[in-house]
Amino acid sequence: MTIIDIINGLKNKQFSCYELIKFILKKIKKNNKDLNCFITIEYKTALKEAKKYDFLRKFNQNNLLNGIPIAYKDIFCTKGIKTTCGSNFLKNFIPTYNSTLIEKLKYYGFINLGKTNMDEFAMGSFNESSYFGQVKNPWNLNLVSGGSSGGSASAISAGLIPASLGTDTGGSIRLPSSYCGITGLKPTYGYLSRYGIISYSSSLDQAGPMAHTVEDCAILLNLLSGYDKLDSTNIKLNKYNFLNYINNSISGIKIGLPIEYLKNINSKFSCLIQDAINIYKKLGINFVDISLPYIESAISAYYIIVSAEAASNLAKYDGIKYGYYKINPKSLKDLYINPRTIGFGKQVKNRILTGTYILNNIKYFIKAKKIRNYISNNFIKIFKKVNAIIIPTTKYRANKFNKKNQKLNLQQDIYTISINLAGLPVINIPIGFINKCPIGFQIITPPFTENLLLNIAHSYQKNTNWHLNYPNIL
Repeated sequence: MTIIDIINGLKNKQFSCYELIKFILKKIKKNNKDLNCFITIEYKTALKEAKKYDFLRKFNQNNLLNGIPIAYKDIFCTKGIKTTCGSNFLKNFIPTYNSTLIEKLKYYGFINLGKTNMDEFAMGSFNESSYFGQVKNPWNLNLVSGGSSGGSASAISAGLIPASLGTDTGGSIRLPSSYCGITGLKPTYGYLSRYGIISYSSSLDQAGPMAHTVEDCAILLNLLSGYDKLDSTNIKLNKYNFLNYINNSISGIKIGLPIEYLKNINSKFSCLIQDAINIYKKLGINFVDISLPYIESAISAYYIIVSAEAASNLAKYDGIKYGYYKINPKSLKDLYINPRTIGFGKQVKNRILTGTYILNNIKYFIKAKKIRNYISNNFIKIFKKVNAIIIPTTKYRANKFNKKNQKLNLQQDIYTISINLAGLPVINIPIGFINKCPIGFQIITPPFTENLLLNIAHSYQKNTNWHLNYPNIL
């Protein structure tokens, strides 16, 4: 069920909150053995909260959102609950506070069912690098779920949870959303608080909602938005009720189609995009060809910036204050080297080493920042001509599990990273299937125009049913 379905079901007394949570937890326990989408499952706490909300509902002392189940990517700090970031280094780390976004949803009565699996420290496009094992795609257990928010996408797609919070540094919400056939939103950088999210790349990380529908993402964005003084990157803006915008007419809107992003995709994917374009044309949207150069330069710039910032952010993991600890070290070198050697996985070590080299050769970092400015300015120039842009989320459907997948990161990220470099809002929505595997595309709009973005995406979902497909794993 969607969040809307659950709200109506609880309101009309079709089921109690306890019945709902108990049923979902049973379903999670059964399917997580195959999917491996959860690292931690909150059985006792979730059922206890469900009983509390049923009691409040009995006396009309609750709001409509009390008792809505949700799960969080294991990169969000959760008070009293393990927050591992998919790493051996933090496998026993228990925060003493909630991240701001989790605190907000807790305030509105959402029930946390657990923490979802992810690529270690959010570094990866396939969810194969987690210390806790690979996450499977519910449409085909031999395929990857996408990363790094793969656990959240897999669980939502399988119908184990209605929604989740993920993070997106270079496509980590959108790639798994495309592979698993769900809706995933990355808001404008600075729109949502990052306080309490374990940092990967501070100038690129942004949290966002993942769900089956645009409407559910709009509900969550309503609740999550708002200024947070604890996050210096969070921008103070007027709050919107996005549900007031999603049903507006989109007739007359102009959407750009970048020739660089559309020329090398396969024929099946090209047909799906053309079908989506035809639906939008019927709704009165005008399409124009545009150019987004620097596509190849974006990859180099992204990996230089992200590696440098990762090396800086992960420098604090030394096994002393928290994390993996070497018992009875023989020397200071033993104390520092062993925890990082044993605690970090191969992907994380590669990023740290690359980033350390870049920070010692700052000219590369400076050049990458200049390319980032070129990319950002080019988007600004394009948005003077069009209201939105449509591009593929990925070049391929989900891959099979393979050690060579990490080498494909560059090919996958080419469609997503430039949007993070420019800090723009973007959403993935499902548009069809290729060889029985879901595929999606991205809609991009100017900074802080999430109302327009959700409006365009919701208009497509009102006229299609791709987002209502579920894999047969029950």
